[in-house]
Amino acid sequence: MSSHSLGIDLGTSELKAIVLDEHGTVLAHASARLNISRLHSGWSEQNPEEWWQACVSVLDQLRDEHPDVYARIGCIGLSGQMHGAVLLGDDDRVLYPAILWDDSRCVAQADDLARQHPEFAEITGSLPMAGLTAPKLMWLQEHQPEVFSAIACVLSPKDYLRLKLSGERISDVSDAAGTLWLEVARRDWYEPMVRATGLTLGQLPRLVEGGAASAHVSVSAAQRLGLASGLVIAGGGGDNPVSAVGIGAINAGDAFITLGTSAAIVAITDHSAGNPASAVHSFCHALPNRWYTMGAMLAGASCLRWVTRLTGSADEQTLLQQVQATLPIEQPVPPSTPLFLPYLAGERTPHNDPLLRGGFMNLGHDCSPAMLGYAVLEGVGFGLLDALHAVQSAGAQVNACALVGGGARSDYWAQLLANILDREIYTLHGSELSACIGAAKLGFLARGRGFKLMQAGMPVKARYLPDAAQQPALQARYQQFRGLLAAAKTLHG
Repeated sequence: MSSHSLGIDLGTSELKAIVLDEHGTVLAHASARLNISRLHSGWSEQNPEEWWQACVSVLDQLRDEHPDVYARIGCIGLSGQMHGAVLLGDDDRVLYPAILWDDSRCVAQADDLARQHPEFAEITGSLPMAGLTAPKLMWLQEHQPEVFSAIACVLSPKDYLRLKLSGERISDVSDAAGTLWLEVARRDWYEPMVRATGLTLGQLPRLVEGGAASAHVSVSAAQRLGLASGLVIAGGGGDNPVSAVGIGAINAGDAFITLGTSAAIVAITDHSAGNPASAVHSFCHALPNRWYTMGAMLAGASCLRWVTRLTGSADEQTLLQQVQATLPIEQPVPPSTPLFLPYLAGERTPHNDPLLRGGFMNLGHDCSPAMLGYAVLEGVGFGLLDALHAVQSAGAQVNACALVGGGARSDYWAQLLANILDREIYTLHGSELSACIGAAKLGFLARGRGFKLMQAGMPVKARYLPDAAQQPALQARYQQFRGLLAAAKTLHG
């Protein structure tokens, strides 16, 4: 009997897949790395066909290593990086490399859109930004008119995998909310914005909810992948909302911080609640009648990877150990410690400035790699505090926060975030697979199953409570951090 769900998560740097049983146990998982092309400064692209090849490779691995588990797959759920633009011709051929969420080539087009249609922001849930999908199409219309004129459909990244699995052009409302083409409160395409970017509704995919049955695996895909043809594919969703499903953040008041390549603070709401003026997004959750308010940072744990390379440290764990030895988390940070602006890729919430760049301040001859490492951890924390304040300005409630993503592996960083945000922070067992698990849960929903599983979260790994003794020093440093922003903005005119 088919009793398992396949959850596939198309990340920016990695594609992961798991098989989940109806009790919520991960029975098998596999992954494949993905490459990013950066042909020009500010550009970020991937070849969608490489996503499919990675997907095939990962599923082949699961089938070879766990044949009995794989044979019982009865449904599929999808999760993926948001805001990317996959451009298809009439024959579903990819016309141009997928332009990704962290691509900043269309700053001018986003500015034009905001200037021409300021009233749209409340409807679409976000200010026009270079990272979102719609301005990318305006850039293409201006710079690649032949490509633009050949577009039959624009898909989000994970929806390209659905196309390859089923032959169907379909998206879900949570991923569509990240395009800027969706009327977020109504959970449907907003035609005035679609027209404003040179497209028609006919060039956008059909929309479904995340847990709805969207399509079925085609005979040809089933034969290639060793799956039963006709398996139902759930609508799925964007990586943040599907991760929320994975960890059990599905009700108003639930909140979590994701600390991966980028970073975000996410608060679940029962209504659309954004603050576009502060670059706070209101997006649709992957479940019906739920939304989420999000403050997003464009660089998160990637800042730690960067400073690890910069200082020549052996690896991130080694640098973190040096930080703990030099600046123990139990002691207030000395005032002479450097400050760090975490804007290595620009910033979204609350500054909406893709050209903003990072930097160190207060460096001295005595600065060590450990001090720079600490400054980076703290700077990302201060960026999240900016995002928290912005999310609260939209009326969202943020209490204790789950911490997920690669940054959640560091006890030191988790405690520092608790101190900076003045919130309980807790980590979860298995959260590194939260998007895959959420996708698999949505797969069960598409079969009319798994409702109890949807309510289940993940077991708590550790809890970190704010240390009041550290907060005066951190609050003073946060004010200094905020004071550096004006100078940073002058550097790009």
